[in-house]
Amino acid sequence: MPSLKIKKGDRVVVLAGRDKGKRGEVIAVMPKENRALVRGVNMVRRHQRQTATQEGGIISKEAPIHLSNLAIEDPVDGKPTRVGFKFLEDGRKVRFSKRSGELIPERK
Repeated sequence: MPSLKIKKGDRVVVLAGRDKGKRGEVIAVMPKENRALVRGVNMVRRHQRQTATQEGGIISKEAPIHLSNLAIEDPVDGKPTRVGFKFLEDGRKVRFSKRSGELIPERK
């Protein structure tokens, strides 16, 4: 399985679809489906049955969006960028922005 370029906690920009141009944080990544959940992006309305823990009614929640429609936000200027990988002197594999050359910070 190839190394994913988008990870949980990353700031991303939507490149295509009805939410084009929106920005958000990745909540979850689904590598098998090549999709991700992004906070505030691709919102859908769902009818929810009432349960003991949750209220019933029509709720809005995020739907998964395909990874090809997302790009990482450049740490320098906030514009969409492609991602590259390189190894540091201490042997760690890190992601970097191809737009600015800056390392993409690990958010956990």
